[in-house]
Amino acid sequence: MIFETLFIGLIIAVIYVEIMDIYPGGIIVPAYVALYLDEPLRVLATILIALLSLYAYRVLSRFLILFGKRRFVMLVLLGGLWVQIWFIISPSFFADPLGLRAIGWIIPGLLANNLEKQKILPTLASMFIVAVITYFIVSLVGIIL
Repeated sequence: MIFETLFIGLIIAVIYVEIMDIYPGGIIVPAYVALYLDEPLRVLATILIALLSLYAYRVLSRFLILFGKRRFVMLVLLGGLWVQIWFIISPSFFADPLGLRAIGWIIPGLLANNLEKQKILPTLASMFIVAVITYFIVSLVGIIL
């Protein structure tokens, strides 16, 4: 059901962006969050890493010229760096390190990029709305099939 979740999540996110004009943390982010809604610590870790990346970016932007592509790349790199630090500090916190890396390398950077473009509360609220809708639609499709 991973492919179906990602596909349905993409569709729901695009519809949400068209209706609300708010990105839910990126187009693919809510779909990945929906995959891990049954593991709230991974979702929380992803959000914390995104926030750490955002604040590290804000500090670095005082000394470096970071905008456009540079901002995006810096946020993705910072997300990856924080994931590695997080994983080294608390390896027993996550049962499946590969799963954390799958959600952790790209997703926190995408989320941090949208947190930088938009306000934090609307972005996170939108992400959870789209993720929960995706989760329930995928569950419904799983029951029907």
